[in-house]
Amino acid sequence: MERRTATLEDVAREAGVSQQTVSRVLNKPDVVAERTRDKVIRAMQALHYVPNRSAQLLAGKSAPSIGLITASLTLHAPSQIAAAIKSHAGTHQLEVAIAMPVMADYASLQARLNEFRAQNIRGAVINLPLEDHIAEKMVNENPDICCLFLDVSPETDVCCVRFDHLDGCGACIRHLWELGHREFGLLAGPESSVSARMRLSSWRETLHRLGVSNAVTVFGDWSAASGRHKAFELLHQYTRISAIVVANDQMALGVLSALAQLNRTGNRMVSVTGYDDTADSLYFQPPLTTVAQDFNKLGKRAVELLIQQMAAPQIRIRELLPTHLIIRQSTCPYGGEDVDEKKSVIAQLKSLIEKL
Repeated sequence: MERRTATLEDVAREAGVSQQTVSRVLNKPDVVAERTRDKVIRAMQALHYVPNRSAQLLAGKSAPSIGLITASLTLHAPSQIAAAIKSHAGTHQLEVAIAMPVMADYASLQARLNEFRAQNIRGAVINLPLEDHIAEKMVNENPDICCLFLDVSPETDVCCVRFDHLDGCGACIRHLWELGHREFGLLAGPESSVSARMRLSSWRETLHRLGVSNAVTVFGDWSAASGRHKAFELLHQYTRISAIVVANDQMALGVLSALAQLNRTGNRMVSVTGYDDTADSLYFQPPLTTVAQDFNKLGKRAVELLIQQMAAPQIRIRELLPTHLIIRQSTCPYGGEDVDEKKSVIAQLKSLIEKL
């Protein structure tokens, strides 16, 4: 009969101490009284308890790992960033412990940091769009774990390395402006998302500088399905739109699908830009003009800067990475519509809206 693996709870019961005391013996043995520490170690030996990397930890060595708290790896950007972080961490002989909390609230994030702490991990990359107060609270209440953030606002007082959203979003607007477009639709991500709000703010700031004040805004949920639905909504609100600026490539795919149904793609009609430059965006119909972010570089710098931060935690590290616009066939010079075509499009829109 196979013997059941002993747990931390079993060790605590055997030694007559709390689970927290057992965790302290594993991670910070110097803060535990020698008598108690010996009792816990004897219990571990009696039960053949073997926690992850316990040999290194009991010998007083730090686990060669960093933590990564990330959004779901089913999404394009988080999966690419996680792969880059793991790859570059490996070049520094570091392993990566990955946590994907369902919620990005403080309690969930603190629980993930506590898990890292139990593994003797003293540095973590946080790749979630966080409100300023949550990121700052994580840092202030966990001084023993260095936290490096990848998706916070410029005003957040934390260590971070992030992409320059203003540069990327501004490039989309300026490109469309130079093509002659003056009537804009803005398809942002969820209003609850920090990164979505930053992209929307950057679009609006650039439009304001160009003297455009009549852009129409709607909010999607990052999915292609919402992009399709919101494209109909935009054009129903304002049929004169000649360019739709979209917060990510997946929603842009849905927009292109809606426009194809309305026969408003091709040599003229509505131009579309995306954001992220996913691997598939080159093969959309038409191929998508989008903003590229170097996720490999982000992962590399995240690992390098976290190592620096762990060596000198008193230094506040902040770095901004560039983005660049990839111009493809989904954008074209502005061309007007004749009256008959406009009437036809309005009729199609009304019919489609009624079916939604």
